[in-house]
Parts: sequence; C-alpha cells; structure tokens
Amino acid sequence: MRRHYSLYIIPLVLVMLVVCNSSCTNNKPKKSYTPPSVSFSADSAYRYIAEQVAFGARVPGTAAHRRCYEYLSARLYDCGARVEIQQGEMTNYAGEKQPIVNIIAHYGRPTANRKRLLLCAHWDCRPWADQEENYYERQTPVTGANDGASGVGVLLEIARQLGERQAAIASNGNNGEMPLVDIVFFDCEDMGTPDFYTGKELENTWCLGSQLWAERVKNGKTGDGVMPADYSFGILLDMVGAPGATFPKEYISMQHAANRVNQVWNKASELGYGKYFVEQVCYPITDDHFYVNTIAGIPCIDIIHYETGSATGFAPYWHTTRDDMRNIDPATLDAVGKTIMTIIN
Repeated sequence: MRRHYSLYIIPLVLVMLVVCNSSCTNNKPKKSYTPPSVSFSADSAYRYIAEQVAFGARVPGTAAHRRCYEYLSARLYDCGARVEIQQGEMTNYAGEKQPIVNIIAHYGRPTANRKRLLLCAHWDCRPWADQEENYYERQTPVTGANDGASGVGVLLEIARQLGERQAAIASNGNNGEMPLVDIVFFDCEDMGTPDFYTGKELENTWCLGSQLWAERVKNGKTGDGVMPADYSFGILLDMVGAPGATFPKEYISMQHAANRVNQVWNKASELGYGKYFVEQVCYPITDDHFYVNTIAGIPCIDIIHYETGSATGFAPYWHTTRDDMRNIDPATLDAVGKTIMTIIN
C-alpha cells in the first residue's frame, strides 16, 4: 500500500493450482438448521497473528515465507476449505521476475443465483524497513505484525468460523446453506520500490499478487473458473490490529463501491464500533483493492488504518523494524472480525 496516486496495469503470467477438498454425506434424517449468531474470537485471531510473526519476516523467497505458506494452506484446509494455490511471476521494481504464491480458500458451492463474497489480505512482509530513521537499519526486513499478519489473522479466524458452520450443516444432514465466500491471501503486496532505490522506477511494483489474481479472474483462469460477475463485492483488510485504530472511508473504495463502504460502516456502527470505523474519507491508497477494482472489475473496499496526522498517513512504526506484536490489540481485531461476520451472515 502505498503511494497516494493510481498506477497502471502490466501483463500477468502463469498460474498453477491445487484444489483440496473433502465432502461428507450421511443418511441421517434432515433436521432444521438455523445459521449461528455472529461469532468471532479475537483471542483466536491474535494467536494466528502471533504464529505468523513467530516464523520471522515472511519475505518472498525466504525460509520464513515458505514455512508460513505451509502453515496458512494447512490451516485453511483444516478449516474445511477447498484450497487453491495460485503461482506465477511478475516483474518487480528492479525489472526482475518475482515468483508469487497466492493462497485461496473457497467456501460454499456455487450456484447460478448466488454470488461470492471476496475477503482478502496480504501475507508477505516488506523486505526493507525503508521508513527507519537510521539509514543502516533500512535494509532490515519488516516483521509485519500489523502490516500483513493482522488481516490474515482475522481472516483465519473467519475461516475457522466458516469451517464450524460447514460441519454443523453436515451434521444436520446437509440441511442449510453455506455462505459463498472466497478468502484470498495475496503475496508480494509489499515488494514496491524502496525509498532508497536510485534506479529508474517502474510502474505497478506494489501489490503484485493481487495483480496476478485479478488478471486470472478477469479471464476466468482460476481454480473454479470464476469470473468477475460471480462476485458481489470484496473486502480487503490491511493493518487492522492496532490499538485504537481508525478506519476512514478510503477514497478508491468510495469511488468504486461507495454503497458497500456505507453498508460495512453502518453495520460497524450498529455493533458499537463507530470509534474504529469513522465517518471520514481519506486519501486514495494504492493497495490490493485498487487492482481488484481496476483489473478484475470487482467492487472492492479497503478496511485500512489511516492516520491523518501522520506525514505518511500511516502509524509511526509502518515499514520499520517496530511493526511487531506490541501493535496488535484484540479489541480492534474484535471490531473488524465481528463486523465482517455480520456482513457474511
């Protein structure tokens, strides 16, 4: 995320997927099934964030990145999802080919009359703490507790809740309808041009994973062969764990999906989370939702912590070595998670 102006679109290449699924049937008489009330465990989300951070900085191409990939894909599979691994390459800021691994979880079986809800976050870490005051620390990878892991942690807890609902429906003789939800963990969101780079800067170096995913969806080349019209809208989570975080209505979100922004913010207010979801429009932020909107054409909004009094617009630990578990508050996770679960219901 990152620069406050729009970028252009570049060609995308190569996708490989693995779909994992298990289905359950039984001969028990069907019982009545009532969808559960809104449920979300902030403590569980917090634990998922801590487990990601424990791997170290999840910089693409590192052992920590690989271990986290294995953890995330296994966790989603354990939560009953059909898991798709999308791989490809994109050109990074230096003009080199950058491998990408997006992790996708599918819930619910598509039908002709139902549309999917897209929930997404990025799971990679920035390779450089280029916002550090100390020049010699700017080559240090960012731990990414809030910037990356927080959104993933919230969505892992949502996946757990969806998995429990799926199991409850199965135990009731498959009497009940699962929400149709795709959870996507984008890779290489934070590979954008570092501030200390002195070479020629290329366009579209941020959000490489979402560019790859959006192009594949646009052309119906994902695991389920989905097209943009198969989605109702999307919600991106980025930096959603900080104590006292404020989530203004981000400009690009309002430009492409104002009705969905208002739907989510109104629901948060009804739940008593108005101090987090504030009635203020902030500057446009180049984040994964930009490419979901402009390449795939799927209305997508961004729930992102933005500080109007900051020179960067972000918290003082953004893209520094201080983005660790001290910046994660279960109360904020609770506000975000329960708001989204209410939208799913």
